[in-house]
Amino acid sequence: QVQLVESGGGLVQPGGSLRLSCAASGSFFRSYTVGWYRQAPGKQRELVATLTAGLIQNYAGSVKGRFTISRDNAKNTVTLQMNSLKPEDTAVYYCSLGNGRWWGQGTQVTVSS
Repeated sequence: QVQLVESGGGLVQPGGSLRLSCAASGSFFRSYTVGWYRQAPGKQRELVATLTAGLIQNYAGSVKGRFTISRDNAKNTVTLQMNSLKPEDTAVYYCSLGNGRWWGQGTQVTVSS
């Protein structure tokens, strides 16, 4: 059974930064694409960023240049560094493994003054 546990969400002012982390169980972490998705109230879940096993990154246009996804296969973790945050980044952020095969429980990010 794969488990993903996110941490690092919270309240931040516009222009601020947050760092989300996701810890995964299982010995096959390194073989799968990892990703971050988000869901704002009343909206569908959307892709934020993905990172393949071969370290190819993909970002939503709205976060490109502000967010950075990375992974540490030795620790089974994936991180999302979020800079220059905007109110429209407010959402529940979910960690994913295997292109949506497994999901974390989500962590709330609120950008507000």
